Amino acid sequence: MLHKLLYIFALYLPFQIAINPVPGIDLASIRIFSLIIFFIWLASSLQSKSIYIPNKFLTFLITSFLFFCFFSTLTAENIWWSARKLLFLLSFIPLFLVINGISWNKNKLQTFCSYLVLGAGISASIGIFQFILQFFIGVRNTTIFWFDATMPFLGKTFSMAVFQYNSWLVEIGDTTLMRAISFFPDPHMFSFYLSMIFPVSLALYFLTYKKQYFFISILILIANFLSFSRGGYLGFLSGLLFFLILISTKKMEKFQNLKYYVGIFSTLLLLIIFIPNPINQRFLSSFNINEGSNSERIQIWSQALHIIKENPFFGVGIGNYSSATNSNSDYRTPIYAHNTYLDIAVETGIISAIIWITLILWSIIKLARNKSNILFFGFSAGIIAFSVHSFFDTAIFSVHILPVLIFFSSFAIIKYDSNTSIL
Repeated sequence: MLHKLLYIFALYLPFQIAINPVPGIDLASIRIFSLIIFFIWLASSLQSKSIYIPNKFLTFLITSFLFFCFFSTLTAENIWWSARKLLFLLSFIPLFLVINGISWNKNKLQTFCSYLVLGAGISASIGIFQFILQFFIGVRNTTIFWFDATMPFLGKTFSMAVFQYNSWLVEIGDTTLMRAISFFPDPHMFSFYLSMIFPVSLALYFLTYKKQYFFISILILIANFLSFSRGGYLGFLSGLLFFLILISTKKMEKFQNLKYYVGIFSTLLLLIIFIPNPINQRFLSSFNINEGSNSERIQIWSQALHIIKENPFFGVGIGNYSSATNSNSDYRTPIYAHNTYLDIAVETGIISAIIWITLILWSIIKLARNKSNILFFGFSAGIIAFSVHSFFDTAIFSVHILPVLIFFSSFAIIKYDSNTSIL
């Protein structure tokens, strides 16, 4: 039963409905779903008188990270903001126990990934449709229409904040375009999600050679580029390159057509990068430090480093970065360091940031060394995509991204039954 619930969870992730329990607060239904799965696992474990908590280094890292997050509240100016962030983390981190508390085999892992990839494929299709729509009804009308369309998924209060501070539009030369966002709050979170799932989609294709997974991979590729997220581009390309390196340097006779498909993706990427078009204009602007948003981001990083120097051990309190930089900000004001590692260090301290980086690196290495299933390579590459994009944006408090990261990291130490190796 728990496996089936996780399959549904993976499919539901990009389409989650928001609940508005009280005015001013939106609650993502996926958070409730996550806790339901956890309590079902807990009840089942108590009934069998066997609660499995992995005695692993990863468990220590997650526990230590939570410890510093809790202790950072001692320095928080706004305890309520810290409490909300902690509750958010505690909504999803129990999934780590569930995933490691049940047994996995090739079929179960492949089924889970197929649901995860299917959800990403549908979401990518919606994003592509939304992007194309502006060429028929105009940018302004598409923006207004999509604001109404996304409200059930984001929640009324959050939707208003997103629309007020939205990054949905992008200037490419003299043209204003609405970026692909699907039902996500902004193109950056959409790109985070797609970049993390893409290597898993490729892994499924090379594992099964079913054409639908190759088709979904193409959809994800297109939608990701249409997000015009420069950090997303770098994360996506890093994840793809890492995945291809992992599988091309191994003796994998089953993947005899690998060079053919690598050639297709490489040619497509080269065409996108070197033939003048809005996508490569956006990508190449990433390396122009004088470009407006780039120079502004550098200033924000400098400000974050200054705050870290003043609050090195426990930071300014989890969820309190915006109040530390602007006393007039509210909870929904999108003020952050535009760098996950700096955000963690600012809010919860340098040691906490080191723990987080160790957690990410350990998961990547552990998964990359697992030769029992190519899907583990996909998970490792997905975390690479997340970690590179994290240099430019922060997604750990995203209801779409944190669960995926927890899934991938948890798979590094799951109880996996495999009689044969794929390598």
